[in-house]
Amino acid sequence: MYSNKDNVNILTSQLVGYGIRHAVVCPGSRNAPIVHNLNTHPQIACHAVTDERSAAFYAIGLCLATDSPVVVCVTSGSALMNVAPAVVEAMYQHLPLIVVSADRAPQWIGQQDGQTMPQHGALQQFVRHSVSLPEPSNDEQRWYCRRLVNECLVACRKGCGAPVHINVPISEPLFDFTVSTLSEAHVVRFVEPGVQAGNIGEMMRELLSAERPMLVVGQANNEHLCEEDIRLLSQKMVVVREPLSTSYVERCPIDMAVSAISGQKDYQPDFLLYVGDAIVSKNLKHFLRRCDGCREWIVNADGAFYDTFTHLSGIVQAHPADILRHIAQAADTFDAADRRQSFLRMWQELLQKCCDKVDSHVPSYSQLMAVKHFEQLIDTLDMPHSVHYANSMAVRLGSLFARHHIFCNRGVNGIEGSLSTACGYSLASDGRAFCVTGDLSFFYDSNALWQQELKGNLRVLLINNGRGAIFGNLKGLELSPAREKLVSASHEADAQGVCRQNNITYLTAADAAELDCRLRQLVFGESDRPMLLEVFTDADVDSTEFRQIMAV
Repeated sequence: MYSNKDNVNILTSQLVGYGIRHAVVCPGSRNAPIVHNLNTHPQIACHAVTDERSAAFYAIGLCLATDSPVVVCVTSGSALMNVAPAVVEAMYQHLPLIVVSADRAPQWIGQQDGQTMPQHGALQQFVRHSVSLPEPSNDEQRWYCRRLVNECLVACRKGCGAPVHINVPISEPLFDFTVSTLSEAHVVRFVEPGVQAGNIGEMMRELLSAERPMLVVGQANNEHLCEEDIRLLSQKMVVVREPLSTSYVERCPIDMAVSAISGQKDYQPDFLLYVGDAIVSKNLKHFLRRCDGCREWIVNADGAFYDTFTHLSGIVQAHPADILRHIAQAADTFDAADRRQSFLRMWQELLQKCCDKVDSHVPSYSQLMAVKHFEQLIDTLDMPHSVHYANSMAVRLGSLFARHHIFCNRGVNGIEGSLSTACGYSLASDGRAFCVTGDLSFFYDSNALWQQELKGNLRVLLINNGRGAIFGNLKGLELSPAREKLVSASHEADAQGVCRQNNITYLTAADAAELDCRLRQLVFGESDRPMLLEVFTDADVDSTEFRQIMAV
């Protein structure tokens, strides 16, 4: 029988799943549930050493003898600090030492309770990765706990190896050993740098045998993905991407598409390959996280551990362009089974239906009209240009209508800096740099226009509906009396004064006729100074228009 502590059981199953076979354990009450589990599992040999300083070096000796990771398990408090000399030695010898420390519940740290001190991060300078596990009470927290353990167990083996630290808070009561079996381990395979067939053989076998494969391409500003490779793959498997991904965009209104299918299982992939960085669509994230049984591989040049969709099976450390080229070259070997083709056709028909809706929808005067008409003009602009979108509603509208690559600060999706980023880009660009922004993002970052070095190639489309537009689309928020003033930050500001003080050409539009005229001036007009078009819209109309176009 095992401990009744979920985090301890998850840790145990993951250690066994990664092939850990030796653990050096030190005495203590707080770590007793961990020691009990390690001793109970038949695949782990426990070695008792009382002195933590010595125990950690014992573990180093076992690492050297077995050429594999070894656990040293200590109790809470000062016990952890005694392993530091061995951890430093393991760091410089590149040894996969796994330090597992029991800890008190976080609410008792710093409260003069015995053997309590801040343990998480105590070895930070000397380990490759350090985590502190939650005490989970639901499936999402159990996934998080498993993910943290996986991060450490992958990190300790990367490259030449390195020590890691897993801190395990355990609340009382400690000694309840009533769980009969451990959950199955979820092991994440890490593939060292390189695209040789032997390195990615497991991933390729899973891809080629999948009946419902899907490729998701995230933001890729600096990753030069080959458009021809992606187009070839789109004939063999479902390819999902947004305008933030590649230089040429074959439209894929994925947010609308996923909203339309409402989680239907027939559309769920059984294999998922994720390349690039962030994606905008929250609907897509939620949809893919519900795909039970899906095998997911990610590819990135750093070998970073991202489990965005909660199904991570493997990590390939390589440039995504190289992997996609390798897969495209093997496309002729893809199984042409009816189910694979049926899955591909089903998604193609869905996406085409969404594209038709986007093209045919005739919006009333609104922010949606402004972005749609702007993008239609951009498609006809015969000179070098770039288009930058601010976060929130701006980038979501851009993702519906853009047929070209768009820039957006999607690293952390913050309100700040969208205008400044576009301004900085314009300084080093001979082409026109367009920035499409909402009012809150603009006023937050309006200091960007102080820079007197700015030139006439900077063009700003400011959509001002007097509040944070996205808050009008959050179901349930309309019930709160705090929505307008305190959450949506409603206001009556305009950009005329900002433009006057910074010598920015200022244009306005308040109806459809003015919008069409001023947009042409913004996109095609010549100017020695930056130009800004402020489009005034009604927030309620904006929300209605967005809901209408999303209803497929």
